[in-house]
Amino acid sequence: MINSKFTIVTFYQFKKIQDILIIKNELLFFCKFNKIKGTIILAKEGINGTIASTSANIKIFESKIIKIGFNNYNPKYSYSKFMPFFRLKIRVKNEIVTLRTNLADPQNITGKKIQPNEWNSLICDKETVLIDVRNDFEVKMGTFKGSLNPKTKSFTDFKSFVKNNLGKAKNKKIAMFCTGGIRCEKISSYMIKKGFKNVNQLHGGILNYLNKTPTKKSLWTGECFVFDSRVSVQNELKDGTYEICHACRYPISMKQLKSSKYLKGFSCPNCYGTISDSKKKSLIDRNKQISIAKRKGLYNPYIKQTVNDF
Repeated sequence: MINSKFTIVTFYQFKKIQDILIIKNELLFFCKFNKIKGTIILAKEGINGTIASTSANIKIFESKIIKIGFNNYNPKYSYSKFMPFFRLKIRVKNEIVTLRTNLADPQNITGKKIQPNEWNSLICDKETVLIDVRNDFEVKMGTFKGSLNPKTKSFTDFKSFVKNNLGKAKNKKIAMFCTGGIRCEKISSYMIKKGFKNVNQLHGGILNYLNKTPTKKSLWTGECFVFDSRVSVQNELKDGTYEICHACRYPISMKQLKSSKYLKGFSCPNCYGTISDSKKKSLIDRNKQISIAKRKGLYNPYIKQTVNDF
């Protein structure tokens, strides 16, 4: 069954690295040669990525990054009938997850990692302050009941949320969660440096919880946004129901798909009336190219590929 699907692996490791450009070029060549698509971010503090390919190719990639020196890369696996990425992107940035602070040191200090089978007990404790570390649009798609929504637009905003809302919680039991764990690694380190005494984080994030927790025992409600063309996943990592707006890149619910402001490939209720003329032209050209490719049976990265097509 898995052999008929693409394997998706989300991974990260905080580790001080040198020769970033050499590693980038090495991975770029390796991934292209082995037909691996997705996004990898490199920085002096480590590596962060989500990629997809055949199961065999992903195993080869994992051997490669271990050989490079990333032997504790926290992998989370899921599967898709279609290739969830259009292309390969490997970028060098200042941080592998951007918080913009010198206080965070996740390579050496993080919160206590709570396994999925221990998570329910922790968050059902009335003394626990449960916090969703993700951005507002992600929280609105799904979360754990009773969690605080910081209503951030970007991860860097979370520092202000801590300062303005958690000052009296430094001695309380904190439980935090995010998609795959990396945001919690960084913000938990920051909060500990800020004096928080009891910081806990969901190990492997929501993806690990959904994968290892049967639906009947799951306390998750809604869907979890993922950073690929699947858009969202549900309990037990089943395919979600959301789609993506190609104009503004925001997720669109089933309800929004029925809106008069939704025009497939051009607009959704989030961006209707705000798209520039140049963007409209780009979207029109893209849709023309897709239509031509479908009609002539040609390759186009925006046409869904199965393993057999790959």
